[in-house]
Amino acid sequence: ERMAAREPDADGQRGIIINTASIAAYDGQIGQVAYAASKAAVIGMTLPIARDLSGVGVRCVTIAPGLFRTQLLAGLPQKVQDELAATVPNPKRLGEPEEFAHLVQAIIENHMINGEVIRLDGALRMSP
Repeated sequence: ERMAAREPDADGQRGIIINTASIAAYDGQIGQVAYAASKAAVIGMTLPIARDLSGVGVRCVTIAPGLFRTQLLAGLPQKVQDELAATVPNPKRLGEPEEFAHLVQAIIENHMINGEVIRLDGALRMSP
């Protein structure tokens, strides 16, 4: 309601919702049913939310990241971090928080990105 009440910009835009899911929504691993299902639900809401809010000029986009250098991963032993990074095809490393932030900025600035899920994963496809 608060976004819908804002004054629109020159392009009729009033705001954007950017959700974070995970590539686990597509590549759910053994023992990760609940996690994969919850991320798939976020992805499944993206287009309907974008359509529902289109009349008030609010966009909805979801980012599905792969392996990123988060506090959780940073807490793992370096050997484990290196092994995880080696599974990413290109670039063969963990994603950096700044790369996630750059994508968020691009989504905000490009009004045509709407109702979309963007994988940010270096072409990683997780094994079962």
